[in-house]
Order: sequence, then structure tokens, then C-alpha cells
Amino acid sequence: VTAEKAVLVTLVLPFQPCIWTEVSNVYEISDSSFINLSVFFPVDDLLCCVYLCLNQLGPAYLGMELGVGETVLMKAVAQATGRQLDKIKAEAQEKGDLGLVAESSRSNQRMMFQPASLTALSVFKKLKEIAAMKIDIIKGLFVACRFSEARYIVRSLAGKLRIGLAELSVLSALSQAVCLTPPGQDFPPAVIDAGKGMSADSKRAWIEEKTLVLKQTYCEMPNYDVLIPVLLKEGIDELPKHCKLTPGVPLRPMLAHPTKGVGEVMKKFDEAAFTCEYKYDGERAQIHILESGEVRVFSRNQEDNTTKYPDIISRIPKVKKESVVSCVLDSEAVAWDREKKQIQPFQVLTTRKRKDVDASEIKVQVCVYAFDLLYLNGESLVKQPLSRRRALLHESFSEVEGEFVFAKSIDSDNTDAIAEFLEQSVKDSCEGLMVKTLEKDATYEIAKRSHNWLKLKKDYLDGVGDTVDLCDGTYGGFLLACYDEENEEFQSVCKVTLPLCHSPECCEHILPKPRAYYRTEQSAEPDVWLDAVQVWEVKCADLSLSPVYKAAMGLVDPVKGISLRFPRFLRVRDDKKPEDATTGHRSSIRNNDR
Repeated sequence: VTAEKAVLVTLVLPFQPCIWTEVSNVYEISDSSFINLSVFFPVDDLLCCVYLCLNQLGPAYLGMELGVGETVLMKAVAQATGRQLDKIKAEAQEKGDLGLVAESSRSNQRMMFQPASLTALSVFKKLKEIAAMKIDIIKGLFVACRFSEARYIVRSLAGKLRIGLAELSVLSALSQAVCLTPPGQDFPPAVIDAGKGMSADSKRAWIEEKTLVLKQTYCEMPNYDVLIPVLLKEGIDELPKHCKLTPGVPLRPMLAHPTKGVGEVMKKFDEAAFTCEYKYDGERAQIHILESGEVRVFSRNQEDNTTKYPDIISRIPKVKKESVVSCVLDSEAVAWDREKKQIQPFQVLTTRKRKDVDASEIKVQVCVYAFDLLYLNGESLVKQPLSRRRALLHESFSEVEGEFVFAKSIDSDNTDAIAEFLEQSVKDSCEGLMVKTLEKDATYEIAKRSHNWLKLKKDYLDGVGDTVDLCDGTYGGFLLACYDEENEEFQSVCKVTLPLCHSPECCEHILPKPRAYYRTEQSAEPDVWLDAVQVWEVKCADLSLSPVYKAAMGLVDPVKGISLRFPRFLRVRDDKKPEDATTGHRSSIRNNDR
């Protein structure tokens, strides 16, 4: 393993400690510990390695994505290798992976002068330049590729790297490497294994404790450009002091667990005080007010929706009190009928233009329903109980009908009152209720699906207890899949019939063969395969074990997966990416709870 690849290997093998010994500029692996991250790389190099592993160019909220079309990539491969474009297309059709085509094309090409070797930093810089869509840059990268480099560069450019490394694994790897070999040492490092002498259990517990600090800090400041320099200079323990929740940097929202009835709510919360809020059928809107007065709006996926909601931006100065200098609000943007003064269905909201909206052309009005305050005037509130956060929210903002309203709620432990409130929420065009603890265990758990927030829908009383979000795979009878984060694959879960009006749209995404990361049983394979580009919300009567479908196989049963009984299509989830589909792990938990 060359020095240039040392950190990358450290990241990919987070639970296999090793020591590096220099032998003619090559580093041999032996069982012991991780080498110091900063010995080989300055901060910029480690940053680019992390982003390359995650197939990202920067923090999600900056919206820097490659997603280069296959046609452009095929032209670049053809020009870089001297092959005919039609032959490149034919081979890609046959193999189903343009990355493999690029690799074989480069390996068969001879050159008079060999370009300089690619480095992680140079590749990352080129990828950021390619985001501006310059085919000559792509061509230059291909010319310099050696061995399997072309395969992974093509996959990165297409946004389909899939090396089986989820973000939580990257964070765990960073934590373990920094714990065992503290940064800032000269070479050779004096401390190679800081856990030497500890028992296996003690070392594991120590590393897990430090990893939790890193993960929690990342939840509040999801930006490696900020985190990694502090990590290498100050260490993990100092991260919370330097990397804090900051207006302008979106958080991943807290999510709720489904529950099947009022009785289950009472059982789970026992004697804890709780509140019931309307569950609005809209789009999550995280509203940030910066000290400069600028207002930003982010989606549940940390996408910048500021240009989508100029109407929300314009009304914030009117509803915030003078005491508010900076803050972060959690809310729901819901379609609103001004004439009838009532909530409109989610499908109406989806008809709004998604970017660069002109306020004068807005036809679908929205009302903001605010339900939480996460940051106020320089202070993070995520560790404060909900009762305190809600009180500050009401003190800091004023309601304006149809524009900015606090989520409707009741604080009661009376089952009849809750059931009546649930019925009223449905009549008011809401999905049901959100039930949340007020004092005990009532902090805001960033990026978690917490049992301290429960979803209570009317449908839960006579169905599986929740809808699931799945990816479509073919048309006519659609084969659907859930997503496995750990293995980065889509696992078949059921089939659902849909009106043929969806067929023309699906035709744009036909594949010659299934992707390598599709897991299906041969008996359930469709006639036509589609790229997983869309998420559908599906309701079902129950969950069942199935020898045919692959979802959550091994989690509940060693040879059977989980399937949906009587699945029914509800709507397309435009606010979700395929990788945001319901996970097999979540389905397995529900099956065990039945």
C-alpha cells in the first residue's frame, strides 16, 4: 500500500487495526494499530479522501453534485481512449456498468508518454471542476487513469460509487484512527496504539465513547471542512467546543417512531408528561435566521430550499419579535387555500416550482406550522426539554393566520381527549398526531428516529401502523425495494399494480440488466428493469415473512425476507432520494414488534 493510499485504507478498514512500516516507500501491514493520520496527509488530503469515500464534493446543504449523464461520460471515454462511441455504447449495454467499460478501454490502450499518476487530492479538485460540466476535464482524467481507476472515477461522476461504505462507518473509522494514534506526532509516531494494555472490552468501550462524541458533533455541524481540521489539531474531546450548531448550517431533523393506537402511546410514555400535536401533511422546513438578517430554508435532506420559498422568506421579519437576532426553527410548510382558509393535500404542494421561484408567480400558497426552536440568539437549545423550547418559540414569534402558525396541540393524558383530538386532526386535513415527551427525555435528538416522538395516524388503527417509502423497479406490475444502508443495495420487498399513466415516465429509465446492487429472487424478477430514481409511499395491511423477497433477510429469519401484504400505492415522494427509502432494518423491527 503506497503512502498516498494509507488514509483511504485506514477508513475502509475501521475495525481491522494495522501498523505501517516503511519499506522502500511502500508500507507493509502488520497487526497492531492505525498510523497517525496527519503523518501522511495535511488536512486538505484527508478531507478529499473522506469526501471521495462518500462520493460527495462537499456538505450536502451546498448542493454540489456531479450526476454527469452517461452520454457525456461515454463521449469522454471514447475521446480519451480513441474508441468508437457506438462500440462504447454497445459494450455498456452488454455489461451494464460504464465503469467496467472505461477500465477495460484504458487497459487496452498504449501511450507514448505516460501521464503523471493520479492522487486523491488532484482527483478531488478535478471532480469539483467537473461539477461545472467541462468534458475536456473528464477526458483528461481518463487519459491519466491506471488499472481500476477509470472504473471508480466513472462511477463517481455518475453518482453511483457504491463501495459499501456508509457515512456512519466513515465517522467510526475516523474516531478509531484518531483515538489509537493521536494526531500531531512526528514520524515515526511515539504513540502508535494508545489503547495498548487495555482489555479488548475496555478498548472497545473507550473508542465507542469517543465515536459518540464525534457523531453527535457531526449532527450539529455536518461539515467535514470544519470538523476535520479541528479533529486533527485539537482531538475528539475538543470538538464540541469548536464545532457547534450554527445558523446557516442545516441539521438532520429528529424523526418519530410509528405507533398503533392511543393505548400504545399511554403504555410507552407511562407517567411521563407529553403533548399531542397535529401531524401536518407538508414538507419539512428548517428555517434559519442569521445574525446578518438573512433567512434560509432547508429540507429534511439538508437541501437548500431558500429559492423555493420566497414567500416564507418575506414573512419572517413580520412574525419574529425584535428580541430574535438569530435562530433555527423546525416547522412544516403546508399548502394553504386562502379563500377556504384550510389545508390542502400534499400533492398540491408538489406542484410548486422547486427552485428560483418568482414570488409574483406563486399559485400554491403555503402556511408555516412551527413546532420547535433549536437555536436562539447564540445558544443551542437541543439539550433543553421540549417544554422550554416550545415556550421560547411562542415568546419569540407571533402568529399570522394562513402564513405563520404554531402547531396545534393539547397536553393531556386522557385517552378519550386524545382520541377526539386525533379525529379532529383528520377532519382538519392532517395525517394524525405527533406525540412528544415534554420534560423527561425531551431533548431534540438530531438525525434520530426517537421513541420520545411517536406518530399516531388514523390509519394505524386498522393497518400495519405506517406507510413505507420504496423505490420502483419496473412498470405494469411494479417490483419495489427497500434500501440497505450498510450494503448500499436495494432489496426487493413486494409488487404493486399502478395505472399505466406512469409508464411513459418510466420508459426514460429502462436498464438493459439489473444493477449489481439490486437484490432479488430469480422467480420475482420483472420483464423490464428500471433505474431506482423515484420513491413511492406505499400502504399495506401487514408485514409477512417471504422466501421470495430479500428485504431484511437474515435480520428476522436466516433464509426469508420481509414482504408487504396487500400493498397499495399512495403517492410519489419527491422530497426523498432513493437512498432515503425505508430500510430493511426498520421493517425487521416492525415485524418483531407485531
